Amino acid sequence: MSALAVRAVAASDATAIAAIYGHHVLHGTATFDTDPPDAAFWRDKIAALAERGWPFVVAEAEGGVIGYAYATQFRDRPAYREACEDSIYVAPDAIGRGVGRALLTVLVERAAAAGFREMLAVIGGAEPASVALHARLGFVETGRMRNVGIKFGRRLDTLYMQRSLAG
Repeated sequence: MSALAVRAVAASDATAIAAIYGHHVLHGTATFDTDPPDAAFWRDKIAALAERGWPFVVAEAEGGVIGYAYATQFRDRPAYREACEDSIYVAPDAIGRGVGRALLTVLVERAAAAGFREMLAVIGGAEPASVALHARLGFVETGRMRNVGIKFGRRLDTLYMQRSLAG
């Protein structure tokens, strides 16, 4: 893989992001979505996060976007204003090459700079690779909801992990 760069998202990345997420929707259990949203959905999401000052980054290599990550307030209520939830997805042909780690490292830094003090990972299907990635970057398991999702005929757990962003 050519040099990996992590940068702020641009509206022009929406098509690549839709393709990456669409693969995970159709083939994986990390998301409980069953219908992939289109590029217009992602352009709107990019704009909405930018308006709130929340971080959204992409990983680029080999001339294109190969992964993305963003943080949003964990819940809408004001008391959660300093807690965020991360989302990270990597293109299938780039998995296992350090892209997730690079994205999450930058996302943690930018979420702290945006004023978040705690970051939560809500891991659909308790995906082992996502659990391992988050654990490598200091997240600890804080809870598990059992059998809350059904996808591909399987009952799936959701695992919660958390780390402090406060210095």
